[in-house]
Amino acid sequence: MSYDVAALRRRFPALRAGIAHFDGPGGSQVPDAVAGAVAGALTSPLANRGTVTSGERAADGIVGSARAAMADLLGADPRGIVFGRSMTALTFDLARTLAAGWGPGDEIVVTRLDHDANIRPWVLAAGAVGATVRWLDFDPDTGELDDVAPLLSGRTRLVAVTAASNLIGTKPDIAAIAASVHAAGALLMVDGVHRTAHEPVDVRALGADFYACSPYKFLGPHCGVLAADPALLETLHPAKLAPSSDAVPERFELGTLPYELLAGTTAAVDFLAGLDPAAGGDRRGRLLASMSAVAEHEEPLRRRIEDHLAGLPGVAVRSRAASRTPTLLVTFDDHDPADAYRYLAGLRIAAPSASFYALECSRRLGLGDAGSLRLGLACYTDDDDVDRLLTGLSAFVGA
Repeated sequence: MSYDVAALRRRFPALRAGIAHFDGPGGSQVPDAVAGAVAGALTSPLANRGTVTSGERAADGIVGSARAAMADLLGADPRGIVFGRSMTALTFDLARTLAAGWGPGDEIVVTRLDHDANIRPWVLAAGAVGATVRWLDFDPDTGELDDVAPLLSGRTRLVAVTAASNLIGTKPDIAAIAASVHAAGALLMVDGVHRTAHEPVDVRALGADFYACSPYKFLGPHCGVLAADPALLETLHPAKLAPSSDAVPERFELGTLPYELLAGTTAAVDFLAGLDPAAGGDRRGRLLASMSAVAEHEEPLRRRIEDHLAGLPGVAVRSRAASRTPTLLVTFDDHDPADAYRYLAGLRIAAPSASFYALECSRRLGLGDAGSLRLGLACYTDDDDVDRLLTGLSAFVGA
């Protein structure tokens, strides 16, 4: 493994501003190659997809390249890669489509660990057709998700679960959940938005029927991605315009795709594939090596932060699951976390405080809708960033 964080950081124009970024879970900074790809698409001949003009061929090539790139990142079939405005929008569309086949007596399962984008679309869709919603809880002391099996039955149609909590970092055992869900004859929807930025992903190995993520969390532009088996997508018939394609995956993509954002998405995946320069082979193999290198880089930084926070008076880390991402939720006995957010911002350290749309999780932790201070590491976080953060937090609590 050869991971040069100093060289990596030089590829991020935004880092020249001197801000220590611990806000990656809300959206990463973007490398020069991604910005260049977006600009290149917008400043080259571009038109609606087709095969006649150069602009049409360029658009078609951008879409095909982006599907292949995301398939390599996720271990998925490029024919099952769907693009949309956001993960939230894609999930709402999918929920409405699936719910068309549900009715009274059918059940779905959502968790209190999830971001609301993998809760509310399913709750609303179930409510519209009279289906029952069952809630899977987690232990607020450990952050561990409860066993899904007791909630499953022959009436279960879908289980929606996060691959990693965007608030406290918990990584449930998705493969084990998938086995239980499939044994009950149900489908599994996995929110991979947070997890995809931190480690290798293999959608097939996880057993996810649907896996959604957001490129802007892993160095790319603002759009959403849904991965599924194309054979499964063939069985679904979303509402669409009459003239639009009925082919898979196009039938799930409403309107004209944002070609410049897809070009940036491909560039982000290619950039990630090069994070371990020693890795060889095809892009999928290089991505597996590079994302493993990301995890190895972030882990000791996370431990440094946790060890330091353990010695600060009145400070608690609420991210305690045995398997978790390098994302820490921090609470204070005698301080408002919003004050910590503002204090750190004054030191040019970005570490926001909120519930970050994980309302059910925040409420279950006893933090209400306000949440608390979240510290998220990224592939470009270095020891100097961590030094600045720890010094700032120590000064904030008067240690």
